[in-house]
Amino acid sequence: MSNRLGYVYGIAAYLCWGTFPLFFMLLAAIDPLEAVPWRVITALGFCAIAVVVMRAWKPIAAIFRSPRMLGWFALSAVLLYANWQIFVAGIVTGHIIETSLGYFINPIVTILIGVVIRKERLSRMQWVAVAIASLGVLVSAIAYGQFPFIALGLAFSFGLYGAVRKQVSENIDALTGLTIETMYGTVIAVVQLGVIFALVGQFGAFDYGPAVTIPLLLSGTVTAIPLLLFAAGNRRLPLSHMGFIQFVTPVLGFLTGYFIFNEPMSPARWIGFVAVWIALVVLIVDIVRQLRRSRRTPAPVEPPAVTGEITTQPVP
Repeated sequence: MSNRLGYVYGIAAYLCWGTFPLFFMLLAAIDPLEAVPWRVITALGFCAIAVVVMRAWKPIAAIFRSPRMLGWFALSAVLLYANWQIFVAGIVTGHIIETSLGYFINPIVTILIGVVIRKERLSRMQWVAVAIASLGVLVSAIAYGQFPFIALGLAFSFGLYGAVRKQVSENIDALTGLTIETMYGTVIAVVQLGVIFALVGQFGAFDYGPAVTIPLLLSGTVTAIPLLLFAAGNRRLPLSHMGFIQFVTPVLGFLTGYFIFNEPMSPARWIGFVAVWIALVVLIVDIVRQLRRSRRTPAPVEPPAVTGEITTQPVP
């Protein structure tokens, strides 16, 4: 049952992220260096309200008593903040298809981290899918014609974030983890806004009327919901399985960039993307097979959420 819930949470998270290009294009008038700090600050506001409503401050207090856990969360917060900054910059500057390429690369990074660092095992079909996807990504990157900084930045920042989050949060509930991360992220956001104000002398994010201001204020909530779903799924599934599900997001991002915003696609890039989609079909078939097998065997016991005491995981 835990694994099935993991797939539900994971797929829901990546479906939400797949619609992000449409949402963040509403903020295209705002400088991305200013939009992201407000996104982080409003996300912290959402988390703070949720913590108060759910009376979930005890796990947060417990984390503050563990320097090791605080260190892991500081690292995950920096990686997450970098990912948000790169993503918003890519979207508002018209590189939606390149951001989708980044999230096609990202599952491969996640899967390889799971195999190399966490010693997770892949089935034969999964290795075949990884090989096909890697070839497709290579063709797409070469066809792009220049070094894909946005794509690789997104892939490695979120791939490493997922690995760190897996290490730190297997016994920590999703809301607690996101609250700690946005606390750290808000420190970075305030510094970034301070630098902008020192250089420009004003904040321009709220100068464009309610059509821009309202989505900006909602960006924290829109950001927090899929991250909570992701964290819940990440606790229940192996890192390599989360990597496979991640293909949902770039498929939706690609469709958005190509059909809605009319970004160009060369024949060579089509070959690369089609190869990745074939890999996705192979992965879906393999996941369905694993779900059928899981019905015949008892489900593993779900790790308990932190309620006060912290159970740290061994650092690899």
